Amino acid sequence: MYTQAQLKDLVEKALLNLSLSSEASKLTEPIRYILSAGGKRLRPILTLMACNLFSDKIDLAVLPAAGLEIFHNFTLVHDDIMDNALVRRNLPTVHIKWNINQAILSGDAMVFIANECFFHLPPEMLQTVLKIYNKTALDVCSGQQLDMDFEKVFTVTEKQYLRMIELKTAALIAGCLKIGAVIGGAGQKESELIYDMGIKLGMAFQIQDDLLDVYGESKTFGKTTGGDIASNKKTFLYIKAMELASGETLKTLQSIFRNTYHNTETKIKRVTEIYDSLNIKAITENLVHHYISDAMTLLDSLPLGNERKCEIVSLINSLSERNI
Repeated sequence: MYTQAQLKDLVEKALLNLSLSSEASKLTEPIRYILSAGGKRLRPILTLMACNLFSDKIDLAVLPAAGLEIFHNFTLVHDDIMDNALVRRNLPTVHIKWNINQAILSGDAMVFIANECFFHLPPEMLQTVLKIYNKTALDVCSGQQLDMDFEKVFTVTEKQYLRMIELKTAALIAGCLKIGAVIGGAGQKESELIYDMGIKLGMAFQIQDDLLDVYGESKTFGKTTGGDIASNKKTFLYIKAMELASGETLKTLQSIFRNTYHNTETKIKRVTEIYDSLNIKAITENLVHHYISDAMTLLDSLPLGNERKCEIVSLINSLSERNI
């Protein structure tokens, strides 16, 4: 069995060795920039871990795992443009370092580079994997559209929000796990079960990101904290606060998110105080733990020995303990 560190090393080497040659060097500079900016490499590591659950030979999964990481980074490039984000992984976002047009074009190129990473798979496996990949990619786009739609309305229900993050974030984590399992030789039942586990894990991951945006340390989080509040994002914390607030607290919260705040720091501070008064942090942490527990239950139900699951269990535990 491979350790998490060994798998990350395989992913980093695969990304480093990718051929990104182009007649137009400016096209590939932003791609190299975002891929070299680091990150957890969660999605490719999960791809390889899922493969390793069912097979000791994971070589065939390394390039697809790298492709999934490239696709993920493509979504970040375009999401940062849509969100007007300034910082990603403690570095200027691509559209800030270059410009919006360059970020769009280089992001587009990343999709095709990601596709190339799958074509060395055996033909009988390639069709199955590409179907999972394409469905996953469309789910992510649908989730992003819903997120954009939510920006134009004042009220979003918890059910609507959870569906949006299931598509935008959880579907990619689940798709990575399912692709890795398929390459590792898992049967249909096992690959579907590990997909479901990925959905639960992805839900926990995104809701925890919502929490970190308010209560995390900027250095640890890699992004400016309070950004969701500043941009009026309908996160789980916001939705739950709107549900629980009443009287003057509700009126204040509604006023803050309806009106333009000239002092962003004051806005973030005031909203955070309201969240604190409503115990939103603890409520959100409990939901994260609920999804983590569900993911662990699904993993436990896989008919494999505990020794094969120990690395993925360790990874899930580390995700649940991310600094807040």
